[in-house]
Amino acid sequence: MARYTGPKAKIARRFGEAIEGYSKALQKKNYPPGMHGRGRRKKQSEYAIQLAEKQKAKYIYGVLERQFAKMFDIASRKQGITGENLLQLLESRLDNTVYRLGISPTRRGARQLVSHKHILVNGELVNIPSYTLKPGDVVSVRERSKSLEAITNSLAGKSTRYSWLEWDNTSLAGKFVSIPSRDDIPENIKEQLIVELYSK
Repeated sequence: MARYTGPKAKIARRFGEAIEGYSKALQKKNYPPGMHGRGRRKKQSEYAIQLAEKQKAKYIYGVLERQFAKMFDIASRKQGITGENLLQLLESRLDNTVYRLGISPTRRGARQLVSHKHILVNGELVNIPSYTLKPGDVVSVRERSKSLEAITNSLAGKSTRYSWLEWDNTSLAGKFVSIPSRDDIPENIKEQLIVELYSK
């Protein structure tokens, strides 16, 4: 199962944002990693800015290059704005929805819960993190996994609600009500730069 397993703090420092959750390193060293981090030239080429935006989106959603390129291809063939379609596809992933519902505090953790067969979709076991949800799909925690400490702790600290999702705390099940609009997606991604990069 291919995924990024390197240091999270280094990624956060590279983009100057808490990409994979809060990082102390970002406060202590607010400059890019590497021996030339402090003295790195400020002016970047147009290509470098576009590439950085694509890399940031990949790290945020935990998607590797080939899968990301495939998703962009699907987004470009759909009706509507390509950049918005891409973010909607990323938000519709099962691992991302498990994270958004609060079943896991991180996307990495959500991916692991799906892979380890703790999550059901419409009552059926699904262990593919990249599974694309459709409006009306119900995501729930498997009966024998409801007492897992990682899940109960995460749900206890859950505070954020999203307009395209519904959550029932008694049955530990959430509904993917609709595909989110760009305004609803909170991630700081300039998707137009990604579209420009792929259209070269």
